[in-house]
Amino acid sequence: LLERLPELLGAADDPDAFVPRHRLLAASARRRPGLRLCRTGLVLESLIPSVLEQKVTTIEANRSWRHLVRKYGEPAPGPYGSGDHRMYVMPDPRTWAMIPSWEWHKAGVDSKRSDTVARAVRVARRLEEATTMEPEQAAARLELIPGIGPWTSAEVLQRSNGAPDAVTVGDLHLPGIVGYALAGRPDTDDAGMLELLEPYAGQRHRAVRLILLTGRTPPRRAPRMPVGRIAHL
Repeated sequence: LLERLPELLGAADDPDAFVPRHRLLAASARRRPGLRLCRTGLVLESLIPSVLEQKVTTIEANRSWRHLVRKYGEPAPGPYGSGDHRMYVMPDPRTWAMIPSWEWHKAGVDSKRSDTVARAVRVARRLEEATTMEPEQAAARLELIPGIGPWTSAEVLQRSNGAPDAVTVGDLHLPGIVGYALAGRPDTDDAGMLELLEPYAGQRHRAVRLILLTGRTPPRRAPRMPVGRIAHL
């Protein structure tokens, strides 16, 4: 961990490679001169939460993650593993593989997502090798697992590899946010988002991060997606 600490704090990132082409992004970059993309060097700790987020609300995914890590993880070492607000260490791959189907159900995770996690942890060592690859090869390695597509691989590589160009496609809200921020078009789709981000090729994830940090989002036109509780079924 100590050896990886500089990259975890963004020492391997190059924020000077980003050249803003829009006034909004120029202002956002000026307000956050210390923003760096971090590189954890760990795939599973980003992959499993990303799989849990597939097709559900963030609230549901966080609730599932908390349930599973608290039940199957270990208390963190030192003072962080005790008391009323103790922290837990994520389970190892073998423990994830041994979680029975009914416990996934209690955590609110359907069989499609739990099966994806089970397939991933069986080849955990091979997936962790993705941190030493170029982003395109790393994404291809992750997407060999059924259930892991471009959305999930991008979400993982943004964190595990600190990939500045890993833009998330297939997201329900992101295209509209980018389209609204850069062109005033809240109905933008993935293709339109990628077209708007083309001037930032090589730095598209950083551009999206700066957009999100502005808090500029399109007006809500529909109720929030309801939170489901499949554990109650």
